[in-house]
Amino acid sequence: MRLPVTGVLLAAGAGRRMGMPKALVRAADDTPWVELGTRALLDGGCSEVVVVLGAAAGTARDSVPDHVGVRTVVAPDWATGPGASLAAGLRALDGETVACVSLVDLPTLPVAVVRRVLARVDGPDVLCRAVFGGRPGHPVLVGPAHRAALVEAVTSDPTDRVAGAWLRRDGVVGVDCADLWDGVDRDRPDRSDPSPVE
Repeated sequence: MRLPVTGVLLAAGAGRRMGMPKALVRAADDTPWVELGTRALLDGGCSEVVVVLGAAAGTARDSVPDHVGVRTVVAPDWATGPGASLAAGLRALDGETVACVSLVDLPTLPVAVVRRVLARVDGPDVLCRAVFGGRPGHPVLVGPAHRAALVEAVTSDPTDRVAGAWLRRDGVVGVDCADLWDGVDRDRPDRSDPSPVE
């Protein structure tokens, strides 16, 4: 039987290059990026989504969709680095759930990419990620067999590069999605794309 998959949307950062926390950013049509990211994960096949907040969490909660399958957690130590947010999200999951990790600064993440990555769920030891022309990206699937080790790694050093290095060391498998999307995150205001790609 296929394991359940829970989306983990990381939306805790201060967004210094954006000029504001990305959990507060809205597309040109006024849709919050948090809503776009959550919708892509749900429509792509996740049974629920955990949105990880940090910077401006009180205000950002208003942007999280009011949906039975969506809940929020706050990473109290989010400012120490993205690993702290990832750890908070992974700790919020039930034992046999596969984590499908994505970022709030991917507002145009196509549902088709999520579906392609989720199609690789084949057991508790699944470990794979979307790649775009050989460049690693998101979503990232982390099976329950790997979650504790990844949490330990990013907790010991929550800086930006630790999770990627851990994934490579532990044999993450790439899922080519370059035909579906460019995989580029939007970390500056002038790179924001207002509409999601289906």
